[in-house]
Amino acid sequence: MDPLIPPLITSNDPPPMRVENASGTTPLLLVCDHASNYIPPHLGGLGLDPLRLHEHIAWDIGAADLTLQLAMRLNCPAVLANYSRLLVDVNRDPTHNDPSIIPALSDGQIIPGNQGLSPAQRQQRIDQLHQPYHHEIRCQLENLKLIADAPALFSIHTFTPALQGATRPRPWHAGMLWNRDPRIAQPLMEHLRRHQHLIIGDNEPYSGREIAHTIDRHGHLRGYPNCAIEIRQDLLQSYENTLDWADKLYEGFQYVLATKALHRVQFYD
Repeated sequence: MDPLIPPLITSNDPPPMRVENASGTTPLLLVCDHASNYIPPHLGGLGLDPLRLHEHIAWDIGAADLTLQLAMRLNCPAVLANYSRLLVDVNRDPTHNDPSIIPALSDGQIIPGNQGLSPAQRQQRIDQLHQPYHHEIRCQLENLKLIADAPALFSIHTFTPALQGATRPRPWHAGMLWNRDPRIAQPLMEHLRRHQHLIIGDNEPYSGREIAHTIDRHGHLRGYPNCAIEIRQDLLQSYENTLDWADKLYEGFQYVLATKALHRVQFYD
């Protein structure tokens, strides 16, 4: 570690990630890339108004609570990131030189604390936050391989109803993001669309073929069934809302987990 770079994490800060229900016996791992809006106090909120840190630019509002509820219902483990995506976005590939991995601008908001970072400072965030999170995901999947040859991976995200400057709100209640593997995405979409009032996007509002580092890295590249979901944040504003979506997804996973070929290693071009 470069002695000229101030410490990123102190002994008073949480670890890069947390694992919940680690003893779960269902061969499914839930992950929540943007579970937290936490930024170490010594970083001064990256120069942002504290109110902005409670908005979608800092985290996926409601995603952590939904992940925990679903992990309990499905009796499976979950890995949740403990730091804001404004520090480093763990759902971005650090080898691709993607500027959004440490955003200088997010939905029109300049992030002062991310301006002019040195390569060493950027690498510090990757080494101390990004890499440990993905290492833990890999470890949990290895544990689940004792139960099934190809444990399933499901990533939980939420999205804002409208981006800054948008002319109209996003119409979807939720969207399924997937690359090539249909084993989770298709049956879950089919199940959710049985609720006729719900508009369920297929690779909308984002595409799993463009922004899906976590499920690609740990699922697609290993032949494990994988998928991500995006739920509109205003639909998870209350505890009751969260329970309702946890119930919907639990019901959907009863169909997914019953698929005979689900836990088979399979690669999709």
